[in-house]
Amino acid sequence: MTKYDIAIIGGGPGGYVAAIRAAQLGLQPALIEADRVGGLCLNWGCIPSKALLWNAELVRLFRESEDFGITYDALHIDMAKAIDRSRTVVDRMVKGVEFLLKKHKVKMIDGRGRLTGAKEIAVEPAGEAESIEAEHIIVATGALARSLPGVEIDGETVITSREALELRETPASVVIVGGGPVGVEFAYFYRAYGAEVTVVELLDHLLPLEDEDVSRQLERAFKQQGIAFRTGAKVGAVVRSSGKAIVSITAEGKEEDLTADKVLIGIGMAANTEGVGLEEAGVELERGFVRIDDTMLTNVPSISAVGDVTGKLLLAHVASAQGVAAVERIAGRSAPPLEYEKLPRCTYCQPQVASLGLTEAQARERGIDVKVGTFPYRGNGKAIAIERTEGLAKLVVDARTREIVGYHIVGHDATELLAEASLGSVLETTPRELGWTVHAHPTLSEVVKEAALAVDGEAIHFWSE
Repeated sequence: MTKYDIAIIGGGPGGYVAAIRAAQLGLQPALIEADRVGGLCLNWGCIPSKALLWNAELVRLFRESEDFGITYDALHIDMAKAIDRSRTVVDRMVKGVEFLLKKHKVKMIDGRGRLTGAKEIAVEPAGEAESIEAEHIIVATGALARSLPGVEIDGETVITSREALELRETPASVVIVGGGPVGVEFAYFYRAYGAEVTVVELLDHLLPLEDEDVSRQLERAFKQQGIAFRTGAKVGAVVRSSGKAIVSITAEGKEEDLTADKVLIGIGMAANTEGVGLEEAGVELERGFVRIDDTMLTNVPSISAVGDVTGKLLLAHVASAQGVAAVERIAGRSAPPLEYEKLPRCTYCQPQVASLGLTEAQARERGIDVKVGTFPYRGNGKAIAIERTEGLAKLVVDARTREIVGYHIVGHDATELLAEASLGSVLETTPRELGWTVHAHPTLSEVVKEAALAVDGEAIHFWSE
């Protein structure tokens, strides 16, 4: 039985980053992966979807090109080529990760890992099984798309994001169940390619976990783009008929049937724990996810867990941060605890949505004396120059301590503006400090500075009664 310092089950952004960091710290890691490295994010999530969303932005620009003095005789839009390009991007990224693992001398083991003890893993490739031993084990098996009870996902008419990323022809109509990040991103993509899109969301707003002002702004933008949505709506059934699907919903006490060529289920993720051997190893679960402490340890001292399987915050960069933190502890080093509320959250439709920290409602619920500063994109020179003036930046501030406790941005390329918020959160930045920070002009980043100034009514480039 081969022995390693660390064995990692799952080669996604939590697992492969943990493996590389372990090698950097002089430990001997093994990375077990049944498919391709990069996990759901790289292969069937973050990367291919962002490649497609960039295609959607180009399509939208072409459709609006006359506003910029550009005309053409004919426009041909081929979604199949967009899909092909996204797979090329994925292949390039996978090869890059494989290169890094090889250069760091990480032992790659092909197969499905299953815990057989606190320090033992059976690896089951096609054919025969082998066993390895490790002083420390990290479970990084990720998550799988959830379905609605009673709704069969057939991969043809009723699909998840996995099948959507391979769909080579634009459907005439799509109903998307779920108004979270997955739902609104695919709504933007399909609408750009000409599909009739309706998003169905159980809660009161699209992106219901975001600040309400942000959600309302996104809803206004979607209406302008021709994206329909039903909020406060419950899906009762999905029935297939003659190659189409009929989605029965109830909203405000009224029943309605929506007919579409495709139904995309995007209601969230469930932990990928089946067949991992967690129960046999004595690892405790919580709400179906692996329960961990602040150092990523499970209740079994030799077993840690990172990424989506923990259910903390199902985002690739969070998985990577958890992977690094787990390995740092194993190596005897100290790492600052992850404050999940202060980690960045991004949605990549256009206008994009980027946030960190508390919403205004959450801050008030906690008894914080709140001050708010907002600044609209339409007051920003760069936004006006590129004709992308829909959106705003909003800061939520603790009036007593003057710390900015929430950063919320909706607008063009908003996700690129959030790094400043991440640093500001670590440094407990105040509106005065952010307001005094000189931002290059003209840049979209100025909306964050002006929102900080607006907390005390001192924004320069926008007048508010």
